Amino acid sequence: MTRGRFISLEGGEGAGKSTQLRALAAALRARGLEVVETREPGGSEGAEAIRNLLLTGGADRWSPRAEALLFAAARADHVERTIRPALDRGAWVLSDRFLDSSRAYQGMGELTDSDILTLHRIGSAGFLPDRTLFLTLPETEATARARTRDGETSDRIGGRDRAFHQRVAEAFSRFAAQEAERVYSVDASGTAEAVTERLLISLHDLLP
Repeated sequence: MTRGRFISLEGGEGAGKSTQLRALAAALRARGLEVVETREPGGSEGAEAIRNLLLTGGADRWSPRAEALLFAAARADHVERTIRPALDRGAWVLSDRFLDSSRAYQGMGELTDSDILTLHRIGSAGFLPDRTLFLTLPETEATARARTRDGETSDRIGGRDRAFHQRVAEAFSRFAAQEAERVYSVDASGTAEAVTERLLISLHDLLP
């Protein structure tokens, strides 16, 4: 049996990851592939329980180190119980966020990128996607989309200040530049259909 493929969708708030994940999944199913849609934090029973801990409560609920450990624990369960079994049976797995979000959101302050990668090596044996699709969007458009989606409410991470989210965007861009074989930047502007087509083009060499 041919092993499946693991694709992560990354980007800042309002980039359209969730919308595009559903559209990409539909396009892949139309090609006869089994597709598993999942997300982080979450994607397994244990990881969903941790998701609730991470995304609710006050901004200072967790220290940076505790937050990073919780993300790593959720990812370890997600990989072991959802992602690997699906890949082993030949399915394609699409995840709304994965390791690169932890690197961008948790690995640029008290903790370094190296720290986050070490936690991932311990928790998930360094497991990486076959391809990471980084959705790029101008800040003003992304902010408007996020506001339309969330109104005046957001989770404890999405609600952080503008400077924080600018650093996140810079980190994602750096990953795309440094790891170009895995991380592909995809323009997320324009119609949803056009963006989905760009995503498929970015996967052309992996498609059966």
